Amino acid sequence: MVFTAALYSSFTATSSSSSRYALSATPSYCTFPPRRIATPRMGTSQFQAQAQAKEAKLWGGRFKEGVTDAVERFTESISFDKQLYKQDIKGSRAHASMLAHQGLISESDRDSIIEGLEEIERRIENGEFNWRADREDVHMNIEAALTDMIGEPAKKLHTARSRNDQVLTDFRLWCRDAIDGILVSMKQLQVSLLTLALRNEGLIVPGYTHLQRAQPVLLQHLLLAYVEEIERDAGRLVDCRARMNFCPLGACALAGTGLPIDRFTTSEALGFTAPLKNSIDAVSDRDFVLEFLSANAITAVHLSRLGEEWVLWASEEFGFITPSDSVSTGSSIMPQKKNPGPMELVRGKSARVIGDLVTLLTLCKGLPHAYNRDLQEDKEPVFDSVKTILGMLEVSAEFALNITFNRERIQKALPAGHLDATTLADYLVNK
Repeated sequence: MVFTAALYSSFTATSSSSSRYALSATPSYCTFPPRRIATPRMGTSQFQAQAQAKEAKLWGGRFKEGVTDAVERFTESISFDKQLYKQDIKGSRAHASMLAHQGLISESDRDSIIEGLEEIERRIENGEFNWRADREDVHMNIEAALTDMIGEPAKKLHTARSRNDQVLTDFRLWCRDAIDGILVSMKQLQVSLLTLALRNEGLIVPGYTHLQRAQPVLLQHLLLAYVEEIERDAGRLVDCRARMNFCPLGACALAGTGLPIDRFTTSEALGFTAPLKNSIDAVSDRDFVLEFLSANAITAVHLSRLGEEWVLWASEEFGFITPSDSVSTGSSIMPQKKNPGPMELVRGKSARVIGDLVTLLTLCKGLPHAYNRDLQEDKEPVFDSVKTILGMLEVSAEFALNITFNRERIQKALPAGHLDATTLADYLVNK
């Protein structure tokens, strides 16, 4: 019923590719030299760029004017994509190591870059890093801070890399980690439901169809139906993880690079199965996100159905379960009330997870290849979906471990509704 060892290992294992296929669509005579990062003027708070002269953008070489404050506020993504910092640093370390291995940067530059990135990661995790809105996103914040810290070597890190393939690498790594976390929470809920079933071994409850009394069933059988649903939910995530586990690095903006990079080295270093085959697809694809959000939405629907059943069963009309005070809420005006509030919210928050999927589907439906700025909007729905589904799984597991089935009330209810009618019909057929 719960994850088998083989199932669990299947979403952590990676495979190697025997064929090395060409990705670059750029002629060999086209090269993309490292882009220079202007020396930044350090700000004093996260969003204080408006009060000072803004530093030059990474992409601002041809521009004579800076963007207006309104445009800067509207286009920044650092307020939410800083969640990708760990994956961004991980990808940059692998990229720097590959550049050094290929002779595109020196080993001393590589070491300086990696040491600087480790220090930036430490500062971020200790709350000492100054996130700046005028640096737009997580990539430019980290890269500019690295330049402040180590100087010239940091400017070489962007060699043979665009923000397009960089963000997709970060995002795939983040989603991969998120799936691993959700799978653990799913297993915990399955264990909670199994524990609840074992605590109530042999308890018979009315089974319902059309919300009408139908046939008697064991409570264990009913609870294990939810365990089976969650097992399928887990399988969808395992499949999704396997399909998303391919590396976009090296696709650059859309057409690869003429520089002699080794995409298999970075792919392997980051735990991907292989590089993505087509550079345009690498920066355009959001199928992995849509599939992920779809799997989350189906899980949310299952949890909503569980919540609905327990909310009904906790009502005075049913009276089949009593939640403990630790998982109940009350009323500000009616002191007698004891509500199954957490499961009502599980039911309600499923709408958010479904909405996140619809947002991404709508976002992607009219986009041409390859990268478009619209795709900056793909992250917040994913972050919200993951946060919400993790909360729903956690509170459902908590609720399962803190409810009591009212055996006496259930047994008194069993005679009503002619629950044995089908059994009697089967007996007469046999006769």
